[in-house]
Amino acid sequence: MFTRLKTMLIKEFIQILRDPKMRAVILIVPMVQIIIFGYAVNTDVKHIATAIYDLDNSVPSRELAARLQQSGYFDLVARVGTTDEIRDLIDHGRVKAAVQINHGFAATIDAGRTAPVQVIVDGSDSNTARIVLSHAVKIAGNFSDQLLLEREVRRRGASWQPAEMALQSRTWFNENLESRNYYVPGVMAQMVLIVTMMLSAMSVVREKEIGTMEQIIVTPIRRWEFILGKTLPFALIGYLNVAMVTTLAVFWFDIPIRGSLLLLGAATGVYLLSTLGFGLLISTVSHSQQQAMMSAFMFMFPAMLLSGFAFPVENMPESIQYLTWINPLRHYLVIIRGIFLKGVGMEVLWPQIVFLALLGGSILATAVYRFRKTVS
Repeated sequence: MFTRLKTMLIKEFIQILRDPKMRAVILIVPMVQIIIFGYAVNTDVKHIATAIYDLDNSVPSRELAARLQQSGYFDLVARVGTTDEIRDLIDHGRVKAAVQINHGFAATIDAGRTAPVQVIVDGSDSNTARIVLSHAVKIAGNFSDQLLLEREVRRRGASWQPAEMALQSRTWFNENLESRNYYVPGVMAQMVLIVTMMLSAMSVVREKEIGTMEQIIVTPIRRWEFILGKTLPFALIGYLNVAMVTTLAVFWFDIPIRGSLLLLGAATGVYLLSTLGFGLLISTVSHSQQQAMMSAFMFMFPAMLLSGFAFPVENMPESIQYLTWINPLRHYLVIIRGIFLKGVGMEVLWPQIVFLALLGGSILATAVYRFRKTVS
């Protein structure tokens, strides 16, 4: 048994690594992608290109514009004289927001009344638009509070001190609220899914296309030995990718890893059971490498969208939430983010690990069964 399995493993490694392009895909491409995506996948909204339309041109209006500029969230890149200019700038994508301050802004404030300020936001990206509006509301609210405080000081005297409520906030797990710390572990999980599933999806069907399947069938190798021989090389490649990408995330991007590396390795193992199992199942039912590649893509694309990587699973319709339970990426994202950011252990992550083990085992068993039916 061990001799047959060893021979199968040697054959697979030779077949994988003899192609220089394949070596680059396995070793270099994941590193390059994690660097690119580590910088690109960032939801922090800062330096918003903003136009200002100041019809009042008073001291309070200029101070409000200065506060927007100094906040670091808004870059005042244009001063316009008409609303048509605002529309043109937003239509051409030169600004994402515009602030309009009407005539009488200062006079209304001096009279003790509410002075409206209009903020026009490009709502094409709804998430960014909401963040832009929240920043603008906060800055305008702070400016309004300062004006009220100055008025009360003038009315009651310089010695008057207002009663204050101090809010002390404390952020756990991601103290600086950097979106990179949240998304880079997710990119790692996706890279492992793509590499291992694509390799395994092409493995069995490649034997059919190049004509070596008949030779394998007549050998004494058993079905489960064949599947294990196809799985182990890709599992080792998956572990190698996880090790390389984790090293890059920790030492290049300064992503903290607060949990157990041993638990990360064990969780990666059950995750690979699922990704490799789905890939092998696709390979056993496909008739060509092109068909296997397209089938793998059709699985990976919805798996990424329904994993909670970019969109919270809780915001999805209830029927779709149930569907995500058979998505291995969803469970692995909970595990890898829990280990990296929270430092939680098996006592918290055991439901995801157990479910991945059951899912991976059942999928691999199905792949073995399908292989028997295909060659009989």
